[in-house]
Amino acid sequence: MSPDLEACRQRRLRVLERMGEGVMVIATAPEVVRNRDAHYPYRFDSYFYHLTGFTEPEAVLVLVAGSQPQQVLFCREKNEEREIWDGFRHGPEAARAAFGFDAAHAVGELDDILPQLLENQPALHYIIGRDPAWDARVLGWLNAVRGKARSGVSAPDRLIDARGLLDELRLLKDAHEQALMRRAAEISAAAHVAAMRATRPGRFEHEIEAELLYQFRRQGAEAPAYTSIVAGGANACVLHYVFNNQPLKAGDLLLTDAGAEYRGYAADITRTFPVSGRFTGAQRDAYEIVLAAQAAAIAQVAPGKSWQAPHEAALKVLTRGMVDLGLLKGEVDGLIESEAYKRFYMHRTGHWLGLDVHDAGEYKRAGVWRPLQPGMTLTVEPGLYIRPADDVPKTLWNIGIRIEDDALVTENGCEILTHGVPKAVTQIEEIVGRD
Repeated sequence: MSPDLEACRQRRLRVLERMGEGVMVIATAPEVVRNRDAHYPYRFDSYFYHLTGFTEPEAVLVLVAGSQPQQVLFCREKNEEREIWDGFRHGPEAARAAFGFDAAHAVGELDDILPQLLENQPALHYIIGRDPAWDARVLGWLNAVRGKARSGVSAPDRLIDARGLLDELRLLKDAHEQALMRRAAEISAAAHVAAMRATRPGRFEHEIEAELLYQFRRQGAEAPAYTSIVAGGANACVLHYVFNNQPLKAGDLLLTDAGAEYRGYAADITRTFPVSGRFTGAQRDAYEIVLAAQAAAIAQVAPGKSWQAPHEAALKVLTRGMVDLGLLKGEVDGLIESEAYKRFYMHRTGHWLGLDVHDAGEYKRAGVWRPLQPGMTLTVEPGLYIRPADDVPKTLWNIGIRIEDDALVTENGCEILTHGVPKAVTQIEEIVGRD
């Protein structure tokens, strides 16, 4: 499924309308050297791609608002020799026609043309402070325009961070984006089920990671959306464990947090299951608490509900469970108020999801948690992480559990995009269990 180029054009028109006046400059991501002359796999900038659908490196979008709006692309020139080595390039003229821009130029002309476009403009919008080299380049353009002051030319006197406008645009996913995210979720769900089936004592975490990555690519995803977490036993109590190099032990739980990126859009799934195929009693008790917390949170994902509502719902269930397990003592409300629960649950219950796994968009506006709206997509991911301690029952030591799904807010509630991965105890044991 290709990018919806008409949707990209409409987004650019909305940006121009909301800008009112001024110039916006959005560059794609640079290529990055891994070591010596080998590069990391290229991935475009999400803001740039959302507005253009253009995936080549060394490209810049310029939007000029006002009475004579312009949509201008700067990109690499055609180069037969480089295309033999590196692959196809559109070149400015073909890119202009294919992607619907008013004009296109070679990216090497950017420093000559940009100051001209900034002349007598009141404001410059760009992503301030993300890249010092770009900050210096922008200042160079502004100084070039200021150098013409005696000729009656004025430079923009306002620098505006473009993220404020673009984040709001990205927060509500259109129908095409929703379809891409469903596919990313389907691919990721199938990979998690395959990983469950591949798990057994004596295998290594990296073998399960390899199964996930194989399934992602096999089904057409470009890459993992983030570095996969495959954490057995005590490793699951490390929230961002990514070494994935330890053997899986009988009697331990395995936490897998992995998602595919499909046509730029991310999925994000976590499941926790027993390496041997059967939960112990203590593991099952802890798991059922997290599962109930997730169900309570999902019930709060609906239009008009506060962003905070799912977290608060999960927190009540988790804290009550901590008391029942003997991890905490006291009244639930008091334990939440004092944040005593953070010893065993130290993160929030979700984040926005989209072109980035931690996607663009504010969580509060004017100091108030924002209400959910149809088209928003978020994760729901409560957890429990129980490290060994004198005041912790030994049967619970080194139990790390997280259950995470992706939810699309709809008109009447939410759609769980990642429903293809079982999470009930009996379903998990049926998949992982072995005679």
